[in-house]
Order: sequence, then C-alpha cells, then structure tokens
Amino acid sequence: MTKSIGLLVMAYGTPRSHEEIEGYYTHIRRGRKPSVEQLEELKARYEMIGGLSPLAAITEKQVQALEAALNEQHDELQFKAYIGLKHTSPFIEDAVQAMKQDGIEEAVSIVLTPHYSVLSVKEYHNRALTEADKLGGPILYTIDSWYKEPSFISYWVNQLNQVFSGIDKKEQEKAVVIFSAHSLPERILQMNDPYPNQVKETAKMIADHTGIKNYAVGWQSEGKSPEPWIGPDVKVLTKELYDKKQYSTFIYCPVGFIANHLEVLYDNDVECKNLTEQLGVNYIRPEMPNEHVEFIHALVQSVSKKIMEKAVI
Repeated sequence: MTKSIGLLVMAYGTPRSHEEIEGYYTHIRRGRKPSVEQLEELKARYEMIGGLSPLAAITEKQVQALEAALNEQHDELQFKAYIGLKHTSPFIEDAVQAMKQDGIEEAVSIVLTPHYSVLSVKEYHNRALTEADKLGGPILYTIDSWYKEPSFISYWVNQLNQVFSGIDKKEQEKAVVIFSAHSLPERILQMNDPYPNQVKETAKMIADHTGIKNYAVGWQSEGKSPEPWIGPDVKVLTKELYDKKQYSTFIYCPVGFIANHLEVLYDNDVECKNLTEQLGVNYIRPEMPNEHVEFIHALVQSVSKKIMEKAVI
C-alpha cells in the first residue's frame, strides 16, 4: 500500500492576465496601490516581453513534471503536488488549506529558488508553517536550499559548454560570464545571511566544472525602496568589465532564477542587451532551466533527500 504525501511547491507568482497586474503589484507593495505611473511602467515592461510573463504556465509545468518524476522514482509513496504563490492566487495559505482538506498529513515544502535567505525562502516557509499550525496540520518538512544539487550545477555547466563550443577559440579569451541572482537589501550582510555566499559558491562550482577563467558575480532586479541593495548591478558590472578588460562577448547566466520571466526577459534580454549593443559587444544568454529534465531531476533529488532524512517512508 502506498503512502500519500503532499508536495508544497512555492514560488513568487505572476499575473495571468492584464486585469491581475494591479492587484499583483499592490500585493507586492504590501497593500499599497501603485501610482498610475508605476503601474504603466510595469505594464510597459510586460508589453516588451510579449504582453505577459510566461512564468505562470512554466511554474505549473515544472510542478507537474516534479510530481510525475517523484511518483515514478518512489513506488512506496504517492506524491500530490500543490502550488502556493507569494503574491497571487493560489496563495501559500490556500495550498496548505487544500492539503488539509485533502487529508494530507505530511508534506515536503520546497521553494522554486535555489538559494536561501531569511528575506526570501524563510518567509515562504514561515507562511506555510504558520498556516499549517493554525489548521493543525499537515506536518511540513522544509527544504531551505538546493543550489548544490549536482543536476542543477550540471545544467548550467552543459549550457555554458554549449555556448563556448559555438565561440571561436580566440574570441573565447575575450568572453566573460556574468553570473547573477536577484538583489536583496544590503541589511542581509549585517545579518550574516548566507544568500550572497551561496550565489558566489554556485558561480564558482559552475566555473570550476567548465574551466571558465573569466567570470564575475553581479546582482539584478533590485526593488524600488529607499534602502540600499546589494551590488554591483549587472549593468554597472558590464560597463566596469568592458572598461577594465575590453571583453567583447558577455554571457549572462541568471543562476538565481529558474525560468523565463520578467526579471530575465526584461532585465537581461532588454536592458543588458541594450547596454551591450551600445558598447558594441556580443550578448549571449543561455536557456533558462524551465522544465528541462536535468533541472527537474535536481528538484527530485532534493525532495528525495528530505524524505530519507525525515524517514517518511
């Protein structure tokens, strides 16, 4: 007899229609409606990437693929996946309530971001744990980070090997890889938050496996708030590297993200690309993980380790 276990997959969320954009932005701003100018700026960014972000559909496909792969690997368990989003429905609390209603007693929770921070992953888990505590279940086994999973690293290694195989040997010497992740407020540095070092560790692991010598770590997509955010921003870093090293090919690997969405399709493919065009250099951005089998396998391995650790079987 198989044992049922929940799989709570949490992600940032994105509007699924133009009508949802204002509510989504309001939720990000903790209930404060954006100004007309702020709303129009966000809508304009969506228009520049095709109208809306493809993230919602990609997240659903990732979760379906993860659920199927786990059920294929674990004969003694029957996983049932639930999506819980931070800024739009179904919210994290909705997913926990659905698990409770379905009679799920134990669940593994994972956030679709590789690196841990108290300002990101911890907040997701806290919301889920608070709701589960209020409802009297289910028991949640939380995964803090999964950036060290071999399949996650090998995904990016393979992407970069593919990129470099298409670049002339002489040009390779004038190429630089910029690894990046979402910026967070600088106060995390005083909190000894592991996030910045985890991102840098990811970059080093990928670079070591590919033999890449020219690389740097930058930050992107910082929020609009008065407090300072960690840097350098990828655009600032691009200009600095160009001025100091005269690189002629810039390869952007947003390793802190796992799908095509606004931060990648606009912040990288529009803003960074525009900058490289101004500088007269080449812009390359490898494919994002999305539903790639190797990436899904990294999530499977992370969940499976948690299952073994908690002796759920």
